[in-house]
Amino acid sequence: MVENEDLRTAVTNLTNRVRALEDQVEIMQLVAQYGPAVDSGSGAAAAALWTEDGTFDAVPQRHMKGREEIAEMVLGDGHQSLIRNGCGHVLTAPHIEIDGDNATGRNYALNIRWDSDADRFWVARVSANTWRWVRTAEGWRTVERINANLDGTPEHRSMLAPST
Repeated sequence: MVENEDLRTAVTNLTNRVRALEDQVEIMQLVAQYGPAVDSGSGAAAAALWTEDGTFDAVPQRHMKGREEIAEMVLGDGHQSLIRNGCGHVLTAPHIEIDGDNATGRNYALNIRWDSDADRFWVARVSANTWRWVRTAEGWRTVERINANLDGTPEHRSMLAPST
């Protein structure tokens, strides 16, 4: 009987580890979809990465709440002008901490723009990001993203600090 209990324990532990890995991969895929969604101008695809009432703070420019406002940002004149002129939103792999059906994370985002006069790309912005995700019936979705320029502001830099 001890062998059966040991086997059950081993299977349970392995199942939990596999689920944790699957959760991490799913969240990384969620984050990886953001750049291609906004750079292709797909407001619906970008908005679908959030919960219905999720928030996106692009500090200090804009606060968006809900999928509709996020889609409107992507479809708006400002964003459309960026992508028409050549722009890429590149996000690094996030550090993720999962706690049941909730997760938090942090990473960098780069806004890279095409300069046709110089025939080159240049980094227009580097920002710190903090994220909160939740497991939903649709899978993991973003509840909150805060994106703040790394312009020397101590509060923005502190967003990257490991949680204690």
